[in-house]
Amino acid sequence: MNQVANQATNKTKRTLTGVITSDKMDKTVTVLVERRVMHPVLGKVVRRSKKYHAHSENNEFKTGDTVMIEETRPVSKTKAWAVTKLLEKARLE
Repeated sequence: MNQVANQATNKTKRTLTGVITSDKMDKTVTVLVERRVMHPVLGKVVRRSKKYHAHSENNEFKTGDTVMIEETRPVSKTKAWAVTKLLEKARLE
Protein backbone atom coordinates (compact mmCIF):
# COMPACT_ATOMS: atom_id res chain seq x y z
CA MET A 1 0.00 0.00 0.00
CA ASN A 2 2.81 2.40 0.87
CA GLN A 3 4.51 1.69 -2.45
CA VAL A 4 1.37 2.66 -4.38
CA ALA A 5 1.20 5.99 -2.50
CA ASN A 6 4.85 6.73 -3.36
CA GLN A 7 4.24 6.10 -7.07
CA ALA A 8 1.30 8.50 -7.06
CA THR A 9 3.35 11.31 -5.48
CA ASN A 10 6.30 10.79 -7.86
CA LYS A 11 4.10 11.25 -10.94
CA THR A 12 5.61 13.90 -13.20
CA LYS A 13 3.53 16.92 -14.14
CA ARG A 14 3.16 18.13 -17.71
CA THR A 15 5.18 21.21 -18.59
CA LEU A 16 4.87 23.50 -21.59
CA THR A 17 6.91 26.43 -22.87
CA GLY A 18 5.35 29.55 -24.34
CA VAL A 19 5.25 33.33 -24.62
CA ILE A 20 3.07 35.54 -22.42
CA THR A 21 0.54 37.44 -24.52
CA SER A 22 -1.38 39.16 -21.73
CA ASP A 23 -0.67 40.10 -18.10
CA LYS A 24 -3.66 42.37 -17.51
CA MET A 25 -5.45 40.07 -15.06
CA ASP A 26 -4.61 39.89 -11.36
CA LYS A 27 -2.39 36.86 -10.56
CA THR A 28 -3.05 35.42 -14.04
CA VAL A 29 -1.15 35.49 -17.32
CA THR A 30 -2.15 34.21 -20.75
CA VAL A 31 0.52 31.99 -22.32
CA LEU A 32 0.61 31.20 -26.04
CA VAL A 33 2.09 27.73 -26.66
CA GLU A 34 3.05 26.85 -30.23
CA ARG A 35 3.82 23.35 -31.44
CA ARG A 36 4.76 21.99 -34.82
CA VAL A 37 2.90 18.99 -36.24
CA MET A 38 2.98 17.14 -39.52
CA HIS A 39 -0.16 17.69 -41.64
CA PRO A 40 -1.77 14.28 -42.21
CA VAL A 41 -2.55 14.80 -45.92
CA LEU A 42 -0.02 17.34 -47.18
CA GLY A 43 2.95 16.03 -45.20
CA LYS A 44 3.93 19.62 -44.47
CA VAL A 45 4.96 20.89 -41.02
CA VAL A 46 2.22 23.16 -39.66
CA ARG A 47 2.23 25.37 -36.56
CA ARG A 48 -0.56 24.79 -34.06
CA SER A 49 -1.07 27.19 -31.16
CA LYS A 50 -3.16 27.26 -28.02
CA LYS A 51 -3.56 29.79 -25.20
CA TYR A 52 -3.50 28.77 -21.55
CA HIS A 53 -4.33 30.81 -18.44
CA ALA A 54 -1.57 30.31 -15.88
CA HIS A 55 -1.34 31.34 -12.22
CA SER A 56 1.33 33.91 -11.34
CA GLU A 57 1.15 34.62 -7.60
CA ASN A 58 3.25 37.82 -7.52
CA ASN A 59 2.38 39.28 -10.95
CA GLU A 60 6.11 39.18 -11.74
CA PHE A 61 5.90 38.18 -15.43
CA LYS A 62 5.24 40.64 -18.25
CA THR A 63 4.00 40.46 -21.83
CA GLY A 64 6.63 39.02 -24.18
CA ASP A 65 8.42 36.91 -21.54
CA THR A 66 9.12 33.28 -22.45
CA VAL A 67 8.07 31.07 -19.54
CA MET A 68 7.61 27.45 -18.54
CA ILE A 69 4.20 26.47 -17.17
CA GLU A 70 3.28 23.36 -15.18
CA GLU A 71 -0.02 21.59 -14.77
CA THR A 72 -1.62 22.06 -11.34
CA ARG A 73 -4.93 21.53 -9.63
CA PRO A 74 -7.71 23.81 -10.95
CA VAL A 75 -7.36 27.29 -9.43
CA SER A 76 -10.44 28.72 -11.18
CA LYS A 77 -12.80 27.87 -14.03
CA THR A 78 -10.15 28.45 -16.72
CA LYS A 79 -6.88 28.19 -14.76
CA ALA A 80 -5.21 24.81 -14.25
CA TRP A 81 -1.60 25.80 -14.98
CA ALA A 82 1.03 27.73 -13.00
CA VAL A 83 4.11 29.60 -14.19
CA THR A 84 7.18 27.84 -12.80
CA LYS A 85 10.18 29.42 -14.50
CA LEU A 86 11.19 32.48 -16.50
CA LEU A 87 13.23 31.31 -19.50
CA GLU A 88 13.77 34.60 -21.32
CA LYS A 89 12.91 38.19 -20.43
CA ALA A 90 11.07 40.28 -23.03
CA ARG A 91 13.19 42.71 -25.01
CA LEU A 92 12.40 46.35 -24.28
CA GLU A 93 12.33 48.37 -27.48
